[in-house]
Amino acid sequence: MADPEIKSYEPHHESQSAAVTESRPARLALMAVAFAFLGIFLLLPLIIVFNEAFAKGIGAYTEALGSADTRSAIRLTLLVAAISVPLNIVFGISAAWAIAKFEFKGKAFLTTLIDLPFSVSPVISGLVYVLLFGAQGLLGTWLKAHGIVILFAVPGIVLATIFVTFPFVARELIPLMQEQGNGDEEAALSLGANGWQTFWYVTLPNVKWGLLYGVLLCNARAMGEFGAVSVVSGHIRGLTNTMPLHVEILYNEYNAVGAFAVASLLAGLALVTLVLKTLLEMRYGAEIAATRGH
Repeated sequence: MADPEIKSYEPHHESQSAAVTESRPARLALMAVAFAFLGIFLLLPLIIVFNEAFAKGIGAYTEALGSADTRSAIRLTLLVAAISVPLNIVFGISAAWAIAKFEFKGKAFLTTLIDLPFSVSPVISGLVYVLLFGAQGLLGTWLKAHGIVILFAVPGIVLATIFVTFPFVARELIPLMQEQGNGDEEAALSLGANGWQTFWYVTLPNVKWGLLYGVLLCNARAMGEFGAVSVVSGHIRGLTNTMPLHVEILYNEYNAVGAFAVASLLAGLALVTLVLKTLLEMRYGAEIAATRGH
């Protein structure tokens, strides 16, 4: 009786393998297409950026990075990231905790709003801030009367950056918190822990790798944002130009070495982000697997 069962099982197993396994030429062709795509659209642009940045030697490269306007653009980029990323951490953790741990009216609507920056062009979001805070905008007259400057200044750049980056932390934490459930928090509360202790010693350690992953992506987007910032900055040289805006100005002035020198800093940030993202993804994936196994 055992032999017929074995025979009936083996052909079924072989048919499944044949259905999901491509031939060697097909695999090689798919790999060639993937590597060609990455080479043309990822590696080649990076090579060109660094080649053009050092086209006139290391002296011209360091001179371009040492100019007053470039230093100002770097400082402003770091300042905007230093403000927007912590605020996004607070929002991301709060939103993820509320969505994953509680049931309330408007939960689906809040989840939809978090995804809004992914579906709205950054340029449109910048224009919305112009309509709100501009001289002829909804709040423009009141802001001018009280001496408050939003547009064409650091506050406007920070607001635009926060808008385009706030989904990253929340979107990394929501599925992770939902997967973990409420069991650990309920156990901590039953043992006498208060809400803050439960969050600090139970919830936060359980999502630390997902949080770091979201912060990494948020920071990279904050430093590289162009569209929304371009609309609200005013392009004031030395005052409201971030690094991406400074690259555009230098390139439009035919200062290729300066433009590509600053662009190489952004490209270097992208490479560092990619490496850290890969490392965190490995650890983050292990955390998810361990959680699911538990």
